[in-house]
Amino acid sequence: MKNKKIITIGVFALFTAGNMNAQKKPYLDKNKTIEQRIDLLLPLMTLEEKVGQMNQYNGFWDVTGPAPKGGSEELKYEHLRKGWVGSMLTVRGVKEVRAVQKIAVEETRLGIPLIIGFDVIHGYKTLSPIPLAEAASWDLEAIKKSAAIAADEASASGINWTFGPNVDVANDARWGRVMEGAGEDPYLGSKIAIARVHGFQGETIEDLAKVNTIAACAKHFAAYGYVEAGLEYNIVDISNSKLYNSVLPPFEATVQAGVRTFMNSFNTLNGVPATGNVFLQRDILKGKWKFDGFIISDYASIREMIAHGYAKDEADATLKGVIAGSDMDMESYLYIAKLATLVMKGKVKESLVDDAVRRILRVKFELGLFDDPYKYCDEKREKAVVGNKANNDGVLDMAKKSIVLLKNEKNLLPLKKSGQKIALIGALANDKNSPLGSWRIAADDNTAVSVLEGMQQYKDNQLVFEKGTDLLSQKATFLTETVFNTTDKSGFEAAKIAAKNADVVVMVLGEYGFQSGEGRSRTDLNLPGLQQELLEEIYKVNSNVVLVLNNGRPLSIPWAAENVPAIVEAWQLGTQTGNAVAQVLYGDYNPSGKLPMSFPRNVGQVPIYYNKYSTGRPIDSDKNVFWSHYMDVEKTPQYSFGFGLSYTKFDYKNLKINKTTFAKGENVQVSVEVTNSGNYDGKEVVQLYIHDEFASIVRPIKELKGFELVNLKKGETKTVSFTLTEKELGFYDNDGNYLVEPGSFKVMVGGSSDKGLESGFEIKE
Repeated sequence: MKNKKIITIGVFALFTAGNMNAQKKPYLDKNKTIEQRIDLLLPLMTLEEKVGQMNQYNGFWDVTGPAPKGGSEELKYEHLRKGWVGSMLTVRGVKEVRAVQKIAVEETRLGIPLIIGFDVIHGYKTLSPIPLAEAASWDLEAIKKSAAIAADEASASGINWTFGPNVDVANDARWGRVMEGAGEDPYLGSKIAIARVHGFQGETIEDLAKVNTIAACAKHFAAYGYVEAGLEYNIVDISNSKLYNSVLPPFEATVQAGVRTFMNSFNTLNGVPATGNVFLQRDILKGKWKFDGFIISDYASIREMIAHGYAKDEADATLKGVIAGSDMDMESYLYIAKLATLVMKGKVKESLVDDAVRRILRVKFELGLFDDPYKYCDEKREKAVVGNKANNDGVLDMAKKSIVLLKNEKNLLPLKKSGQKIALIGALANDKNSPLGSWRIAADDNTAVSVLEGMQQYKDNQLVFEKGTDLLSQKATFLTETVFNTTDKSGFEAAKIAAKNADVVVMVLGEYGFQSGEGRSRTDLNLPGLQQELLEEIYKVNSNVVLVLNNGRPLSIPWAAENVPAIVEAWQLGTQTGNAVAQVLYGDYNPSGKLPMSFPRNVGQVPIYYNKYSTGRPIDSDKNVFWSHYMDVEKTPQYSFGFGLSYTKFDYKNLKINKTTFAKGENVQVSVEVTNSGNYDGKEVVQLYIHDEFASIVRPIKELKGFELVNLKKGETKTVSFTLTEKELGFYDNDGNYLVEPGSFKVMVGGSSDKGLESGFEIKE
């Protein structure tokens, strides 16, 4: 009886405390608007608690184990208990997230929940193709679905914020992070950016409150794709025209799509680090574009302003970061150490702190974290969602759509489904780790379906595998340099024997998964290690070679382009790599991908891109050397932006523009007939390009301004229509003003950027 009384008192005490809590925390009232709730919460916060919301720590101890003792881990733990941490990074899994969230919600004075961030770049545990590969699909619905699958798995594992999409426009394949973006074109990049934001977050801000969505983060703001020499963490020095017309449009598109966070970049712009750049963060993003989410620094980038030579010490870096508009400090430890003192000394206005905190709290309220801090902590959902069949089916569909057929001669593809002797050669063909790519922190090692496993599903052919040569000389990891085998050729002879006895040789060559991504800049874009030598040796004994490329960036393959009869760009396709490759090789899926980045003939052409400028001497008009060219190689790419073949053939005819002269402000209607004249049903990406022939600022020779993915049955013809509005016909001047000028315009419509049907029109005043 005595025990029963104690229990009753305990329950009453908890109930009373809960009521008192609700009275003391009016910001928990769901009947009020988010802005009203923030207005109620902010005045209750001490300066230290406000600064704490601007502080993000990386996971620093086993959160389900005992509290840390001593050192920086204990200090961070105490900060968490005081409410001096607004976000945690890389804590994942329901048990871990619940444990750390419990401290923030139940042990701090105000109980403000954490936002949990993670690099969900192309999937959580079930991996889609790398983003550059997804961009090759030109399939916006598929890309959106891929992001939604990633959000579903991440949210089921306790995560509510991803550091994606990367919307850096980039045209230098030496830069390893081209694998994270959508390629070289701002128009395609903008469309894909919107698709990815909606995939992660849902179509509206209200969708953020759903349990299967997460907040997205547009990065890296801005111009990181133009680092000099493709060198990671390098400076950027570009014109205003390039900034406004190439760099900024995809970022602005994400704002219009409702993206809730931005991440600034490591580079300088006009000599100022992006993290401390008032022009980028306050004038453009928060001012002109009216962005009302928050900006997080990239990893330690606030502190790195000291190394840049822009800030003299930690206090100066803190001051410049806050004034510039960087709202949350990722792993610099400077805001938490220096900001409150700067405010108390009058060097930083508290209103700037309040603005940053309001932005952070706004996103937390939008995610529904104040209403249910543990909404992402359902172990049953985690078990049911992560790695389920539907997600694997989804990433397989995305992987097939990402594959680009670059060359197909001698009728080698599709492979016959019976009666063929096939030699499968290359270490990457039997690799279950490399196809996962570089950003696969949550995925388990060796969980990709290998190409060998995929091809073994087709049992009516005689398949022999030989690796030929080891690609690596030591194990590669996310944190270490990739070291390639350059000496051991012991497998060459066995591979040559297998090739000699085969009807067709399929060679899987390319980059290892950790060879592209952050910190993976290259000066050589050829096949690494002994792969080129192996390719040439195999070709000598059997020229019926199908080259399957696994890579995270455009490669330089001039010998293969000239000699190998069939080339398939298969990228790093994630969990379902082998099944996707096999289904394309055997014709169960007709490839429809188009390149989102130009492939150079050699690294000396880089950066190379389709939307270049004519220059004053574009051609050899006088039959001499004084024109824009190289002495040793053509100036065109090996494979152009937008290029990609199919097992069928598409013919274009009857390009029409509804009239030849338009008044300023009128829409231009363009149509073309596309016929599938081949022997297979297929999909074609119909692309529209324009050229503003004479402008106050020189315009590129071609600019993508429309595309449509069209399904066509064998023998079918469809009319594809485009509408060009002022949004497509104008450009930004060097002050960021948008102009649509009268003049002559060329129009080209076709299956790639290098050829198509042409016409033109004029805009009058």
